[in-house]
Amino acid sequence: MTVHALWVINKAGGLVFNRYYSDTLPKLEPNALLILAGTLHGIHAITARLSPAPPPGALSAGLQSFEAEGWGGSVYLTPTGTKFVLLHSLGHPVDDLLKRVYEIYSDAVMKNPFHTPEMPINSSQFESRLQTLIGTANA
Repeated sequence: MTVHALWVINKAGGLVFNRYYSDTLPKLEPNALLILAGTLHGIHAITARLSPAPPPGALSAGLQSFEAEGWGGSVYLTPTGTKFVLLHSLGHPVDDLLKRVYEIYSDAVMKNPFHTPEMPINSSQFESRLQTLIGTANA
């Protein structure tokens, strides 16, 4: 499997973290990334309302994955409304990888007393742990 990029979108739809992990997909300008993150946030909200009634006690997750030519994306919605979007090659399950990214986020970012929630993520520990995780996934 190849992980191309990771986006973290806050509950308001703002892109708070973006990293590329391969050269396969074209790198986009920052404004284009912000527009895409906001659009994905809106699509996710709409599809959450359109989905059938979730099982008791479950969140209505909305959009969970999408595919393009040769690559796809998976969305993981946290209970706080933060979305993790993983752009990856097709044909491989990424649910466990997204959950591990969320665990790293919880440990390295949310436990940091100097991080302001909903603001851009600037944590070297988060980035180094992600690099290690995604490096093993890309191997």
